[in-house]
Amino acid sequence: MRYRPICRNIEYARVYRRGKSYVAPQLVLYVCKNRLGRTRVGFTATKKVGHAVQRNRARRVMRAAAAAHLPYDVGGYDLIFVARAATARVKSTRLEKTVVRLLAQAGLPGGEAPKA
Repeated sequence: MRYRPICRNIEYARVYRRGKSYVAPQLVLYVCKNRLGRTRVGFTATKKVGHAVQRNRARRVMRAAAAAHLPYDVGGYDLIFVARAATARVKSTRLEKTVVRLLAQAGLPGGEAPKA
């Protein structure tokens, strides 16, 4: 099942401005609460990642990792996954571990419990 997308540029800007970011070498996750009561997800890759083929691969791998570990509805959150330069070169299993770790840092379901 696919997630509801974040479509408009103003919605992305709101999440970047008001949301909290969680950073890993391969990925950045922005999380912001919304008033819709449903989860929306966005995937972005800038030209720093590479040419169109690398950017599309980065988005595709991020989408698969999020679908594997993020429950369909975690409440009213807007999530944006931003690819970094290393995203296109990393294996999908390693990116899935990164997604799990970032979700745990954000306190969202689908992430492992933070290690003390």
